[in-house]
Amino acid sequence: ASQTMFRLCFSKKKQGPTQSLLSTDDIEIMSKKEVKIPAGFKELLQEYTVSVLRDDPADLLAYSATYFQSRLHERDGTTNSNSAGKGGAPAPASYAQEDDADEESDIDDMPPVKAPAPRGRRRGVAAESFDPEKEDDASVPKVFHEKTAEQKARLNLAVKDILLFRCLDDEQMTDIIDAMFEVKVENGDKVIKQGDDGDNFYVIESGQYDVYVIINGVDTKVGSYDGAGSFGELALMYNTPRAATIQAQGSGIVWAMTRETFRSIILRKAFQKRQMYESLLEHVPLLKELNAYERTNIADALRSRAYEPNSKIIGQGEVGTEMYFIEEGRVRITMTTEDTQNETELTQLEKGAYFGELALLTKHPRAASVYSMERTKVAVLDVGSFERLLGPCLEIMQRNVDAYEVQLKSVFGNKVPELRK
Repeated sequence: ASQTMFRLCFSKKKQGPTQSLLSTDDIEIMSKKEVKIPAGFKELLQEYTVSVLRDDPADLLAYSATYFQSRLHERDGTTNSNSAGKGGAPAPASYAQEDDADEESDIDDMPPVKAPAPRGRRRGVAAESFDPEKEDDASVPKVFHEKTAEQKARLNLAVKDILLFRCLDDEQMTDIIDAMFEVKVENGDKVIKQGDDGDNFYVIESGQYDVYVIINGVDTKVGSYDGAGSFGELALMYNTPRAATIQAQGSGIVWAMTRETFRSIILRKAFQKRQMYESLLEHVPLLKELNAYERTNIADALRSRAYEPNSKIIGQGEVGTEMYFIEEGRVRITMTTEDTQNETELTQLEKGAYFGELALLTKHPRAASVYSMERTKVAVLDVGSFERLLGPCLEIMQRNVDAYEVQLKSVFGNKVPELRK
């Protein structure tokens, strides 16, 4: 592992600047090894970091042990029955439940290049702290950088696969787009420099960028980006100096977000999302069999989605890949039988209700259609998370299939589709 990894993994923050947990001799010996970042390391480190920052555990060592033990349970498909409390086990961040489609930074990096308004380089940020629980919407001013329609289109394309943004809903993504500013770079520009304080988070729109780390006093190339990805988040999360230099190889465009905006939107919104979903799931009868820790796991796996009035959320006959919990709004459930082309309304659901689990449970196509009756927000659980996290609820859901069949027969008689496997 390189000095980059030492700075990220083997440092801790007290009341003042970061202090190394490794001796100079340790670093010198290990720095001579071939630079090789283990597959999946950056994702694991990022997920762990976000959980620690959001939960602020009283006992970090116990928290960390339980966190990684829970990750082992998830990987192996086993169940962890420990409850989460203050300083207890966290659940991985929701965006970490998804496949990583973008090229996130293996290390972290960058100070501002040609920002919209000139500003001095920040110093001494290592002692700053951020508590998302103490922040409120009124204390966080909206940040807006004017953009043309063409710029917005380019930025939306650049951010659509960024892992960190997957926990945000449409309204929050609008805040992200508004807050980012365009930075044009030329060949040889150092977008960020190792050792500098981290001021911005960056998303790449175009261009090639090489990543350098000082090893044995020599700038050593350890990675590169080619037209996509993001970097700079870890210095903002950890309050540590930049761990590498990123240099443009030709002209290109990156989009930047300031440290303050990154924390107030990304970290705070992720914290608020977890709180909101935990509160929602506490009132779902289906999940009463789960303990607090298991519900937190589900909360972190959920993604928000909004539908305008009279939108089709799921269609009868479709293959089921998701389950839905209603955050706000109302939906109506309809079914069409072979004898008629008209849809018959079966029931209506509102906040706190769920739907879509039947197709995931039985592996059959969707038995009914669901439409929004007003603007409706739903929390979406994908089939992989459904199968991994809802094991203790399967017996209840199987019993619910009987209730569904009784309800359908009361409306359609015996001419109803087969619901079981």
